[in-house]
Amino acid sequence: MRSFKGEVYLMLAALIWGSAFIFQKMGMDYIGPFLFGFFRFTLGALALLPVIWIFDKVKANKQEKGENVEAPTSFRDKTLLAGALLCGLANFVAGSLQQVGIVYTTAGKAGFITSMDIVIVPILLIFLKKKVAPATWLGVAIACFGLYLLCITEGFTIQLGDGLVMGCAVAYSFQILLIDHYSERVDPVKLSCLQFLWAGILSGIVALFAETIDPQAIIDCAVPIIYVAILEVSVAFTLQVVGQKYTPPAIAAIIMSLEALFSAVCGALFLGETMTMKEMIGCGLMLLAFIVAQIPEMKRAKTDLEA
Repeated sequence: MRSFKGEVYLMLAALIWGSAFIFQKMGMDYIGPFLFGFFRFTLGALALLPVIWIFDKVKANKQEKGENVEAPTSFRDKTLLAGALLCGLANFVAGSLQQVGIVYTTAGKAGFITSMDIVIVPILLIFLKKKVAPATWLGVAIACFGLYLLCITEGFTIQLGDGLVMGCAVAYSFQILLIDHYSERVDPVKLSCLQFLWAGILSGIVALFAETIDPQAIIDCAVPIIYVAILEVSVAFTLQVVGQKYTPPAIAAIIMSLEALFSAVCGALFLGETMTMKEMIGCGLMLLAFIVAQIPEMKRAKTDLEA
């Protein structure tokens, strides 16, 4: 039952992330991508503060009762600050490329291409001298072919928006590895909060110099901003943290990769976006790749449970 509850939480997180591409695209009708990123990340970080306060309170109460729990990570912790800065920089690059790229491509395609980080990560692991299972490489090959069908035009060119979102997927891959490294050493919710804050600050600095800031346009963009800041950043991340407590990592990764599917469905339902048969086959192959790439972890998780 606890595993089922965790899977439901992760499914809701994937749904929120997938639907957020609609609001990200809507937001570009009012303000620039960097100003949008500033509000997206900064408000998202602020919205996590109550969650952090509650988590710290719960830990403090358990400590008072004599339970063996880890002490809350201080916001002054040097490892936390270093990790937040690096993760925030990666998040800023990824978020900016995604937000600019979504202007030139559809929400559905952006969702699928962004999810390529699941198969990009194994490639990066080679440079860290870590073994990658053959099944994972099969997933990479399938994903590359699916990406070709999804993004490459008849003239063998990649559209600008698709290329930018591909860069976003690479940046998110680095972020995943950074979070994997630092989340074991510090409070993951505080790490997320501070990385979003850094990403927001960097987005705001670029917006001041590169974009026109119109107060009325910001007000008109309130709904997309609130949705991505509160639901996508704060709520979905919290659902992910709680859900992964009850769900094996491999299963969790597969469920969260459904973000891509939800983005395509939401784009079709709410924005009237359409895909050619070639593009739909590409999406299907990419979704298959996400699952195939996780097979080694699924087998390992099953072995651990049986041991």
